[in-house]
Amino acid sequence: MTPTPSTAPLDDNDLARLQDLLDQVPEPLEPLDAMALDGYLCGVLLQPAPVPPERWLQFVTDIEGRALPASYPLAELHALVRRRHAELDRAIADRQWFDPWIYQLEEDATPSETVLPWVAGFAAAMDLFPGVMDSDDPELVEPLALLYRHFDADDLEDADALLAVIDTLEPARDLAEAVEDLVRSLMLMADVTRPRRAAPPRGSPPRAGGGGGGGRRGRR
Repeated sequence: MTPTPSTAPLDDNDLARLQDLLDQVPEPLEPLDAMALDGYLCGVLLQPAPVPPERWLQFVTDIEGRALPASYPLAELHALVRRRHAELDRAIADRQWFDPWIYQLEEDATPSETVLPWVAGFAAAMDLFPGVMDSDDPELVEPLALLYRHFDADDLEDADALLAVIDTLEPARDLAEAVEDLVRSLMLMADVTRPRRAAPPRGSPPRAGGGGGGGRRGRR
């Protein structure tokens, strides 16, 4: 389906405005930056049960969920964030490649140092909404390890299963490979937490209770 204006992907001007709005969040609040926000939204979308917007939006402008002053243009920020959320939701649901918001901030930064803010945002979502981490499905361990390998091992306490897999992984050769691994990990996790519905066999009879739709099919 063609995205509506309220769900259309953000262009460069939209992204610049989003970062500007995040920069306007007053202290002592601690907002996510654009890279961390992108990882955070992916972590929210991979939860086994949908997270209502009123629950996850509050942490965009402060990791502790504290309220903003009334003068802050919150509606504009939320509109931009929801559009990126919708774009990522479509990509994950359809298992389609997307470009994570990853930026080379320092010329001599390693691939892990460059993607770490994105992964930190993802990890924040895992901490706030523990549905994925509470799962005991072994198919989640490897994709999580591909993401969490960018952290220092000392920061991964009580994560023996992850550390065991991380120890077997080679570092990403370059930033392109590190970014590719991010997206691949998300899609592998989605196969567990958001499995795609199998298409009905050809010639299958229509399901009863279709509301008189005349066999109309399609996703909304």
